[in-house]
Amino acid sequence: MPEITRDEVAHLADLARIDLDDAELDHLAPQLNVILDSVASIQGVAGDDVIPTSHPLPLTNVFRDDVVRPCLTPEQALSGAPAVEEQRFSVPRILGDEQ
Repeated sequence: MPEITRDEVAHLADLARIDLDDAELDHLAPQLNVILDSVASIQGVAGDDVIPTSHPLPLTNVFRDDVVRPCLTPEQALSGAPAVEEQRFSVPRILGDEQ
């Protein structure tokens, strides 16, 4: 399995908007490699006869039926909003042009 490089950790941190200094990048790269090695070893344990599952017990849907009911109009829902644009909440941009 290829190892995660320091540059890849820096790229992931940038995507997650986490500011890491050089010491933290040097510290995290080997730790992430240990985690990936552990996951790879677990994946190797399951044989072809083991069915992949996300839960040990079967799950059932407990949601209610989707029934149309009276609700707020867009104007009523947006009446308390500090800023509205084209019948939507207007919020400040959080991602820059660099992404």
